[in-house]
Amino acid sequence: MTDLLPPLNKRLDVVDALRGFALMAIVILHSLEHYNLYCIPEGMPDWLNMLDLGVWETTFFLMAGKAYATFSLLFGFSFYIQFRNEQARGGDFRRRFAWRMFLLFLFAQFHSLFYNGDILLLYAVAGLLLIPVCRLKDKTVFIIALACLFQPFEWGRVLYSLFHSGYTPLSDGYITYKQLALPVMKDGNFLELLRSNIWHGQLYSNFWQVEHGRLFQTVGLFMYGLLLGRRQYFIPSAQSVRRWRTVCTVCAAAFGPLWYIKESMGDMLHTAGLDRLSVPMDTIVMSWFNIAFMGLLVAAFTLAWFRTNGLRIQRFIIPYGRMSLTNYITQSIIGVFLYYGYGLGLYKTTGATVTFLIGLGIVGLQLFWSRRWLARHKQGPFETIWSKGTWLGHQRNRA
Repeated sequence: MTDLLPPLNKRLDVVDALRGFALMAIVILHSLEHYNLYCIPEGMPDWLNMLDLGVWETTFFLMAGKAYATFSLLFGFSFYIQFRNEQARGGDFRRRFAWRMFLLFLFAQFHSLFYNGDILLLYAVAGLLLIPVCRLKDKTVFIIALACLFQPFEWGRVLYSLFHSGYTPLSDGYITYKQLALPVMKDGNFLELLRSNIWHGQLYSNFWQVEHGRLFQTVGLFMYGLLLGRRQYFIPSAQSVRRWRTVCTVCAAAFGPLWYIKESMGDMLHTAGLDRLSVPMDTIVMSWFNIAFMGLLVAAFTLAWFRTNGLRIQRFIIPYGRMSLTNYITQSIIGVFLYYGYGLGLYKTTGATVTFLIGLGIVGLQLFWSRRWLARHKQGPFETIWSKGTWLGHQRNRA
């Protein structure tokens, strides 16, 4: 296949724009959740409670699980670009990428001091699995990724439970650490929050992610992102347009049945006397539903970009996506100060409507800062540290 990807070090605007919109959705979701400090304020008028319910359900239906999945897909794509660029220079990026994931682990530790909903640690661990597959054939990578998205661990629990009626699969190991973290989030001072997040907060976050299928899902999406790069899905061409239309068709066809199964599965399992299977089956179906919805959204976004060379709103968000690591970490620092007890304590008084607007405000502030920063610098602050650290001691850095 002819390589139509841009020259080395030239970015793809459509990918930055897509990453920016995914991060924007993540910020809004975190704000609605009060950054894991879920609370419905009391004493609000009925009309506001109804509005809050509509905002909450609509936002989570459109964004929850889809924004994270998009972010994961683009992480794998970025790995391919870095691997391809170093290969074009005559180098091998695999060892350097392993070091890069260690640096991401350090970023995760810093981020986790403030917010116990970090995903960077999961990315640092799952990212290592790109190394052994990055030279395999497309078909092989596709099959491995599909096996991961199949959620083999959850299916194993389903099968074990079918043959052992006394076994009930659970996904509440994270609850213990959540209960230890909550009092500090509500009423602790800043130093108490740091101490809590060093241990309890990280266990809360990472147990939740593993117990809700995020590990296998992340690995699978990373690999599909790698394939999107190989197959040049984000390069405008007649072939890539056809491919994204196919993605739209497949995901749209899967969306309806998966939505129906998601909504009715509890009743079906109860009727069959298999309530004990609800936890792993919920994880499996919700994961597939979110991926199908995400695929539909990403395909529509990319096709709109190809048709117009980027809508104005798509291009407007590019700087936000270019500084995704910096903005991801700093939005947590801002958000926990706004909502937690050591800061403004807004979790007590803000419902979904207000927190949605606050989330948009955080995005707007960061977008303004991103545009100003990138007018003077090539990368965001944390992106610069990560890039220089990745190539530390390498001839490329000295050059």
